[in-house]
Amino acid sequence: MRFLESEEADDPIFSVVNIIDIFLVIIAVLVITLIKNPLNPFSADDVTVIKNPGKENMEVIVKQGKKLEQYKATGEIGEGKGAKAGTAYKMPDGSMVYVPEGGAQP
Repeated sequence: MRFLESEEADDPIFSVVNIIDIFLVIIAVLVITLIKNPLNPFSADDVTVIKNPGKENMEVIVKQGKKLEQYKATGEIGEGKGAKAGTAYKMPDGSMVYVPEGGAQP
């Protein structure tokens, strides 16, 4: 009955091989997660991500090529220098019509 017992069962190197297999699986999962991330630094896609939309701590992350910009909301109302250029109307069919300010030019 000695042939039923294996010398391999007593070898400690097999437990190390099993641990290495587990680490390889973990590394593969991390690489797949990195590739699926929309802000992946290796992709050439342009992506805009909005975190916490409409809240005080809202953030907008814009990735264009390899350039990554992050904008944080301050909670203040924005203002700027400009003039009203016209009015936009939404039609019943869903299309938008823009009417410039000041009427038609000859």
